[in-house]
Amino acid sequence: MKRKKREHKGWCLSLVLCMLVCVCFGCGKGKEPEVGKSRIYYLDTEETQLVEESYALKSDTVEGKIEEILKLLSEDPEDIECKSVFISGVRVESWEIKETKLSLYFNEKYYSLDAPSQLLLRAAVVQSLVQTAGVDYIRFYVGGNPLTDGTGNEIGYMRAEDFVQNVGSTLHSYQTANLTLYFSNSDGDRLSPEQKSVRYNSNISIEKLIVEQLIKGPAAPENKAVIPAGTKILGVSVRENVCYVNFDEGYLGVAEQVNPKIAVYALVNSIIDGGAASQVQILVNGETNIAYQEIIDLSKPFSRDGELIEE
Repeated sequence: MKRKKREHKGWCLSLVLCMLVCVCFGCGKGKEPEVGKSRIYYLDTEETQLVEESYALKSDTVEGKIEEILKLLSEDPEDIECKSVFISGVRVESWEIKETKLSLYFNEKYYSLDAPSQLLLRAAVVQSLVQTAGVDYIRFYVGGNPLTDGTGNEIGYMRAEDFVQNVGSTLHSYQTANLTLYFSNSDGDRLSPEQKSVRYNSNISIEKLIVEQLIKGPAAPENKAVIPAGTKILGVSVRENVCYVNFDEGYLGVAEQVNPKIAVYALVNSIIDGGAASQVQILVNGETNIAYQEIIDLSKPFSRDGELIEE
């Protein structure tokens, strides 16, 4: 990555945060980072808090480690319960380090993020990079200009200590979604759509909201549920246009007098119609090598099937 040749004088006061950043371990699994490895911080699937994964960096130089960490931060990890903090096209275009002060130059997509997402990105980048010996302070530039806060003041150099880690997050707002949810018809052989307006916490992805509403069951008394009540959602994430829905074993319970294909496609069609994915991969306890009701192969993602919808 090409470095820009600029001179920067002094460093600004530490950023005073008025919001909390919640940090979990091991993509929600509670594991401790391994000795000798660096912590890389990612977003959880709901984009409301940071989670960490441990990596053994290959480079021995400060510059090499910076490049390696930035690459890790910009890519989704293998664990489907985590995602990169570099969302909505945000990227680091160049960087430079002088003494122990690292300057990162972001593209202008950074300002397309809402305030909570900007905060989480800063926290993840700073906390990931300052573990490198030789990097003590980090400053952001956006479109070539120093990063400013909501009042126009330059944020300046940041340290890991500038980000408060605590349990519980204040990053919440609410909005309304108009959903098309598919359930089984009374005969159990066709998809019956229901329209539902839901007010929800915007920190929850629309895909997870849809799955939650399907588990709650239909509003119309003639329709039948397609996911057994009490089924737990272990994770919902979207990558490369595929929505991964991970259930516990409760999902394998029999939906009352409903064709297994109808039960599966009620979930698939609901997510594709209401979310951003074009396919749905169903997992049970993280596994896909399963035949749902000993009939439907879950090993590959499903695409929408409009032929099953009742007219």
